[in-house]
Amino acid sequence: MYKLMIVDDSNIIRNKIQRDFNAVQFELVAVAKNGREAVDLFELYRPNVITMDLTMPEMDGLECIKNLIARDPDVRILVISALSDKATGIKALKLGAQGFLCKPFSNEQLVEALNELVQD
Repeated sequence: MYKLMIVDDSNIIRNKIQRDFNAVQFELVAVAKNGREAVDLFELYRPNVITMDLTMPEMDGLECIKNLIARDPDVRILVISALSDKATGIKALKLGAQGFLCKPFSNEQLVEALNELVQD
């Protein structure tokens, strides 16, 4: 069972991910509205899988990814972003994120992306 943290400033997206992830494989341990909150919650709950928005107030996704990877190089991060800007997605992957899912997404796409993330 993987511990999942959702990081997104959009309430709608947070709720959608909470509804759609595979509860057999993942246990939701934390939900953050921005990168700063995510870093604090990471220290408390040590999730090993994180869905990460890129565009957020206080601390954006790229900065947050850097922070979390520095704390735990093995954490698996799925970037979920509306950015059609491929360069930012590539930057996120270079910083250590392992997957990218574009908004809007279907629940099948989310489940598939999370499953791919945790396959060794």
